[in-house]
Amino acid sequence: MESDPVDPVGEYAQSCLARERIFTHAAHEWGTPTAVFRLNYACELRYGVIADIAVKLAAGEPVDVTMPAVNVAWQGDVNAWALRSLSLAGVPPHVLNATGPETVPVRRLALLLAERMGVEPTFSGAESPDSLLNDASECHERFGYPTVSLRRLVGWVAEWVGKGGRQLNKATKFQQREGRF
Repeated sequence: MESDPVDPVGEYAQSCLARERIFTHAAHEWGTPTAVFRLNYACELRYGVIADIAVKLAAGEPVDVTMPAVNVAWQGDVNAWALRSLSLAGVPPHVLNATGPETVPVRRLALLLAERMGVEPTFSGAESPDSLLNDASECHERFGYPTVSLRRLVGWVAEWVGKGGRQLNKATKFQQREGRF
């Protein structure tokens, strides 16, 4: 939840928390209404966790399951939530987590993608006992559930990658657990 204590792992996560702290300080210092939008894993056809997994499958490479589960949401929904979150801005800043409602196992994502792509998945790594996840229930309560379901998003990405659609070639590195990207 948004009120949970934060414990950033690695430089990138620490820099995100630093950004939040700077905006919070500025909001208090100058009375500027602010919203903190905490996103994990927006996906579209050319980028995101689902595309990362699909690209591995298409190349015949194993899918790393070290990070055993993720939250994901369609980029279009995330964009809409981000714009709507501006209405929550205040002093102190309003914090909002944004991601999909499901906690989806990475292995399950790979199996769904592989089935749709007509490939046989292989896996690497050992599933850890925990994952880096977000609870976006406040976001969904305020702005509704994603308009694009997880299965539809998986289908779109599977079709796109399966047909050789262009990728942004910017891996999310979602499987990293030490915060080293």
